[in-house]
Amino acid sequence: MSIPVVTIDGPGGSGKGTVSQRLAARLGWHYLDSGALYRAVGLSARNKGVSLDDPAALAGLAQAVDIRFQPAADGRPAPVWVDGQDVGDALRTEETGHLASRVAQFAAVRTALLDKQRHFLQVPGLVADGRDMGTTVFPDALLKVFLTASPEVRAERRYKQLKEKGLDVTLLRLLGEIRERDARDAARQASPLRPATDAEILDTSRLSIDEAVDVIFQRLQQRL
Repeated sequence: MSIPVVTIDGPGGSGKGTVSQRLAARLGWHYLDSGALYRAVGLSARNKGVSLDDPAALAGLAQAVDIRFQPAADGRPAPVWVDGQDVGDALRTEETGHLASRVAQFAAVRTALLDKQRHFLQVPGLVADGRDMGTTVFPDALLKVFLTASPEVRAERRYKQLKEKGLDVTLLRLLGEIRERDARDAARQASPLRPATDAEILDTSRLSIDEAVDVIFQRLQQRL
């Protein structure tokens, strides 16, 4: 019997990470934060002095880097270990997100991470979030969801998150960065950000996290 997969794709700030992790906890399934893989590669490249404009070197780094998730059932971001070290909040900064977007544009890097992502597929099932989970990594997923929200809503969510951490940010700058990253992710040649043709679109602009989880859980129950 094939292992069921739910893919949840969408742009940054759409809520897909928190929604995916809470859905996985509710189902008792495994969870894959694919964005953390790209963030880990970007962070590792910066720490090791690897050029962000060298796809071959970045792909080699992606193949060699050891990335592990420590499950967090309470809905908080799962701690991530990179090369044996807990990278903590360094993985969640705006700078690391920018690094991730830079390295993710290269097909060689995405290919290098493909097997790592598919190794997360284990019984009883997997919830995978990212930008190409339903289109490239798990094209035969049982349920594909594409979360979206307006750039303004996503910027405001991110602003609140960063302010709660005591970071000095402006809403206008975050909005500009979100629009810039959206454009870069949608324009890249390798697995551009777009819904799978059979994905269900869910706008979270007016939904709470719990409401979004409930919607996806009900849609999944109709398919199991």
